[in-house]
Amino acid sequence: MAEHNETDATTHDDTATTTSSETAATQKPRRVWRKSLPKWSLWLSLAVLVWFALAAFGPKIGIIPWQTGLGFMIREAGVILLLVASIFAIVALAFAFFKTPRGPWWKAAIGLAIPAILFMGLATIRSQAESVPPIHDVSTDLRDPPEFSPRTMTLRGEMGANPINDYGTPLGELEMWADSDDAALKAKNHADLIAENYDNLDPIVIGNRTDEEAFDAIVAAMGEIGLTDVRRVSGMNSVEGVAETFAFGFKDDVVARVQDGQIDLRSVSRVGVSDLGYNADRLEDLREAIIDRLGA
Repeated sequence: MAEHNETDATTHDDTATTTSSETAATQKPRRVWRKSLPKWSLWLSLAVLVWFALAAFGPKIGIIPWQTGLGFMIREAGVILLLVASIFAIVALAFAFFKTPRGPWWKAAIGLAIPAILFMGLATIRSQAESVPPIHDVSTDLRDPPEFSPRTMTLRGEMGANPINDYGTPLGELEMWADSDDAALKAKNHADLIAENYDNLDPIVIGNRTDEEAFDAIVAAMGEIGLTDVRRVSGMNSVEGVAETFAFGFKDDVVARVQDGQIDLRSVSRVGVSDLGYNADRLEDLREAIIDRLGA
């Protein structure tokens, strides 16, 4: 009888051990899965970061067109990817704090910080776009802006760049702004918008400096602010250069004209409707650099 009881006890213990082992084996994958969430959220956010880097610098190195990088990869797919990465990181962070075993919460925190920073960057760009007029052509002379050389105009035509528009024509009569819903904007021309928004862009008075000294100052100043292909145009009283943005590699044509004792500047983007104010900022930098060179 005692032997029988001992056998039953042994069987019971074996059954309990087996059940406990099965339960532990079932719970272990769940715990590993929870603990791995922060790591996965970080990898997902890093992948999104690489996606945005490719969108911003792919056009600059020539592996994708800028329309793909800016249009599809950032404005369309990019926003969705940021939302997915943010939600995943929030879930991972919650599991890391409120479930056991706790995973490396700092990885989930970084995984959340990456899309948050990218969101802030996009919001900043949008705010900047709304704070400046939606034009891409700025000059210090609103009645007779400097003209570009035939070489530059040919290059712009070959690459399908933005047309060089007349400053006196209302935007509503120009194809690029014809579909705008802003009636007030369409009634204004380039001269109106530049005068309203960039009233600090005045011509540079040469004073007692010669035209040759002015040309030398312009060439040096263009190089100083980072323009490339800087050249004095043969047969014209002007100097031209090309600016390129850090992201996307957008190129803008810049020209400086020496005439009637003063220097006038102009900067025009090759692509895009709005320049986010970059052309005006560039002319302001160039203007200051020229003034410093002239000692005026």
